[in-house]
Amino acid sequence: MTIPNGALVLFSGGQDSTTCLAWALSRYAKVETIGFDYGQRHAIELTVRPALLQKLRALSADWNQRLGDDHLIDLSLIAKISGTALTQDVAIEMQENGLPNTFVPGRNLLFMTVAATLAYRRGLDVLVGGMCETDFSGYPDCRNDTMQSLQTTLNLGMATQLRIETPLMWIDKAATWNMARELGGAALVDLIREDTHTCYLGERDVLHDWGYGCGKCPACELRARGYTLFAAFP
Repeated sequence: MTIPNGALVLFSGGQDSTTCLAWALSRYAKVETIGFDYGQRHAIELTVRPALLQKLRALSADWNQRLGDDHLIDLSLIAKISGTALTQDVAIEMQENGLPNTFVPGRNLLFMTVAATLAYRRGLDVLVGGMCETDFSGYPDCRNDTMQSLQTTLNLGMATQLRIETPLMWIDKAATWNMARELGGAALVDLIREDTHTCYLGERDVLHDWGYGCGKCPACELRARGYTLFAAFP
């Protein structure tokens, strides 16, 4: 069923955001995308985005018709003030607070706030993000309570009725792979394997069964484990 709303999808070029974009294209009449250049160590994700969007258009005539403008926003200030393993060339490790140093404090909060500002101007009333607290690295800004609270704050602050949708919130990575198959068949699964980027270290030298990446960072481990479970139960 097509819903006559306009959605703005937070689209990084990774597995989760690509699955969320396919979900939105299968659901909403008008869809636009937003990405952020925040000085990320794995800036290769910004490089794959344009071709990935074009290949998504080619998968479905309906998707091609619904997919509108892409917006790339400069948020390089994040790298200047955060000092994390995603914005600096340092080893990935756990911190004393129990969070990995890949956690970029305030990142998703800022992403959603900027997205809401753009959605206001573009006449879009749904924000779609790939946040998940079922199979993730423990980031507090990926949790459902955070997103629900932020939705309330944004609507109070802008006198809007925006909805934040997080279709992956309660599923694991294996189910995310399966969602892609349900939305776009084997073609979408292959596109995600070969054309998206998730690896924190930005490595794209070797194509594994689950896609490109170092195979060792937390993002690769989650993606690989999910694909193994997904492939075991076709």
